[in-house]
Amino acid sequence: MASSKMIIYQIFTRLYSNRCQTRKPFGTIEENGCGKLNDFTPSVLKQIRELGVSHVWYTGIIRHATMTDYSRYGIPRQHPAVVKGRAGSPYAITDYYDVDPDLAVDVPKRMEEFEKLVVRTHRAGLKMIIDFVPNHVARQYHSIAKPEGVVDLGANDNTRHGFDPQNNFYYCPGQQFSPYFDLYHGEKEPYQELPAKATGNDCFHNAPGQNDWYETVKLNYGVDYYAGRIGHFDPIPDTWKKMLHILLYWAAKGVDGFRCDMAEMVPAEFWAWATAQVKEQYPDVIFIGEVYNPAEYRHYLASGFDYLYDKVGMYDAMFGVLRHERNTEAITWAWQQTDDIRDHMLYFLENHDELRVASDFFVGQAEKALPALVVNVLMQQNPFMLYAGQEWGERGMDAEGFSGRDGRTTIFDYWALQTDRYNALSSYYNKVLNIARSEKVVSQGLSFDLMYVNQGYQRQYAFIRKAKKDMLLVVANFDDEPITMQLCIPAHAFDYLEINEGIYDAKELLTDTSCKVQLKRDGTTEIALGARQSVVLKI
Repeated sequence: MASSKMIIYQIFTRLYSNRCQTRKPFGTIEENGCGKLNDFTPSVLKQIRELGVSHVWYTGIIRHATMTDYSRYGIPRQHPAVVKGRAGSPYAITDYYDVDPDLAVDVPKRMEEFEKLVVRTHRAGLKMIIDFVPNHVARQYHSIAKPEGVVDLGANDNTRHGFDPQNNFYYCPGQQFSPYFDLYHGEKEPYQELPAKATGNDCFHNAPGQNDWYETVKLNYGVDYYAGRIGHFDPIPDTWKKMLHILLYWAAKGVDGFRCDMAEMVPAEFWAWATAQVKEQYPDVIFIGEVYNPAEYRHYLASGFDYLYDKVGMYDAMFGVLRHERNTEAITWAWQQTDDIRDHMLYFLENHDELRVASDFFVGQAEKALPALVVNVLMQQNPFMLYAGQEWGERGMDAEGFSGRDGRTTIFDYWALQTDRYNALSSYYNKVLNIARSEKVVSQGLSFDLMYVNQGYQRQYAFIRKAKKDMLLVVANFDDEPITMQLCIPAHAFDYLEINEGIYDAKELLTDTSCKVQLKRDGTTEIALGARQSVVLKI
């Protein structure tokens, strides 16, 4: 049982500390600037810790494809035809053993700068998570930083075979890479790939389209997709061994966990094999899986994952509730679907893939999402993740370049977040997250959903948390109008949570005000709520 709530803070590293406000669409790194690893000073990390954060997920650490030319440092230049955006996607890895040079003050010492960041992060009382991108790599993957004795991905592949269990990639023998776009992209020579490799989103032909992950190639874990997804796992595929080595390489540098990109596109058999070996050497390392198929949740947890995204359940439910497209019964339905694995589900309202809550495509105003924050953070023992900028109302409504005006913060372009980071909204986030971190009842207590006896309230949500003598009564109003609820607390809640009837002293933790609360079996408690307001009563 966790001693305190896990709060993960996702930081898109090259944007977070960038103070250049030029914001030129399609701008270069010289024009728009770029944040650096060294910007995460002890004082910056202290501020992050004081927000209530326990883990920092530094997104985009490992070197990936970019249009920025670092060839003067011996870093291979990428052909721009197969790079998305000037900065490039952090999920098109070009060298699993290297650090993104964009993030370095002194490029030749980029790994040293990363290693010092690990130390600073730990000294600040935080744990470090980085991305592990196992399903695909950049089309021009080539490691210049691999340790001695490591053979590069694809170096020994038999390219005459579309599939071979010991190949690292899948091929289209005899066929040129022929995507929908111009292969010159302003260069004198076109990008060439013969034979074409399969594309990262399971596109097993030589002509990926605009919506394919055309800048990436699919890694081969011994699954023969050409023959109906038949697995060939004995002997152990070469890709398994290479990827395990990469995990151990970063774990040895002090990384505390891996957020595993598109984990369900990699066979569970690999994860069971790899996570067991990593945890044998580094028992405290955690694995967070990006898995979207609920039917596979328990399979991947059994294969060594500690936490999984709760996207198609809780996130989608909150999306609908916040936009008044669904009633709050959707929240109850969402947690019930994963009740047996609830401690392993990672709740969030934003990440780099999803809409900013303040965008015009979500709710248009960050404050409208605050009841969802309170419910997601305080309802269960499981971890919560926020995306840097969420807490100060970043809207994601810029047309940054390759990333258009889509309500998301770009992962492809050089850009900067808004500079007003300390406001009433961020203070509210600070309050909620620190309640979660400091109140043991949140990380250790039982939870009782009150909505089955309060079904007349379709835009409100209420629950009780209880651990020993501590109790929290949490009520959230998702409506745009104020309401005074007559909240029923059923007899079953008194029995299940071992609550005694009576009049109790209570403190409302969001406003630090005191009050009296009467608790009676099958009785009602009056709760006044403003529009989109919540109360957290410590009884």
